[in-house]
Amino acid sequence: MFFDLNIKGSSLDDNLKLAIEASKYGWEHINFSYDQNDFKDAQEFKDELSDNLKSIIDFDYTLEIKSNNVNEIRKIARKFRSRASCISVVGGDLKVNRAVLENVQMDVLSRPYLRRYDSGLNHVLAKEALRNNVAVELCFKDVLKSYLAPRSKVISNFKDVYTLYRKFDFPLILSSRAESVFDIRTTHDFIAFFTQTGLTGSEIEKSFMTAEKILEFNRNRKNMILTGVRRVDDEA
Repeated sequence: MFFDLNIKGSSLDDNLKLAIEASKYGWEHINFSYDQNDFKDAQEFKDELSDNLKSIIDFDYTLEIKSNNVNEIRKIARKFRSRASCISVVGGDLKVNRAVLENVQMDVLSRPYLRRYDSGLNHVLAKEALRNNVAVELCFKDVLKSYLAPRSKVISNFKDVYTLYRKFDFPLILSSRAESVFDIRTTHDFIAFFTQTGLTGSEIEKSFMTAEKILEFNRNRKNMILTGVRRVDDEA
């Protein structure tokens, strides 16, 4: 399946347009991203959105935390953990990158390279991502909306992440971070882009599987005793 866990959420009408367009382009599941201030308001029209998108495309919500205060990030994550199918933190600040990758309550460190001259990751952080099962997210929009030297730098940072990924095998997801229908690309174009930047077809397919596993894990999170062990009802 083709999963995108980071499409920028907006109003009901805008979400409908984005979701329908994504479905036409081959996407099978999308998550609308909202920050901590808009997440609650978006919940109010989630049922109506679901009714309109039934049989068209699966969707859910991602809580996207934007803060450089590590304590605030932890507080927000605890508050929303039971309500969000995915909790993502926008990276870039090394303190934030480290804090997120060390926290098993987090699902995704998004764009660790943001506003940096390097990828925002190193060997130590890659090991923490693997240990705590926190995915690193690369966003297509960071290339789509940049030009010349900035675009070249983003692609270079992607490649540095690929090198660490192949060595440590931490969870990796690829997202569009589309904000309008003009930012959405077909799944074929999406795959072609990441193939050209250095990922293999199997690695891209694995990133979609990782996104699916994040959602599946969080559906059962309250019953999870530890990774790979889930409490079940004994009806025998």
